[in-house]
Amino acid sequence: MTDKVDISGKCLCGAVSFTAQTEGPHLGACHCSMCRKWGGGPFLEVECGTSVRFEGEENITVYDSSKWGERGFCHTCGSNLFYRIKESGSTGVAAGLIDDMSGFSMIAQVCIEEKPAYYSFAEKTRELTCAEMFALFENIKPDTT
Repeated sequence: MTDKVDISGKCLCGAVSFTAQTEGPHLGACHCSMCRKWGGGPFLEVECGTSVRFEGEENITVYDSSKWGERGFCHTCGSNLFYRIKESGSTGVAAGLIDDMSGFSMIAQVCIEEKPAYYSFAEKTRELTCAEMFALFENIKPDTT
């Protein structure tokens, strides 16, 4: 059984803020090429399901990055805000935006086969390939082009 954790945070300029609830004090890393192009490295995220509430939504631009997902960023300062699965609305917020990450630990890394050799994390985590990750989500199929 996990303990729900209330989180809050904001982008670099403060134009967008959020509150959410997580299933526990955990974060994950995505090593896919899209995440690395989007942020210059792996996307570190805290999964919040559909509990995320934004203030300053007029400052959010959403990029339709694939058939199944979209990415949000602040159009004022450029901070990456979230990755969201379109079908379910499940949202992972960028871990770096969260005000208090004390007590959080990394538990999973996905798209591990796309991780470049020039970095690695010291934490021992669950590691999934992109195919294994997508198999966890019903009706979500990655683009093959």
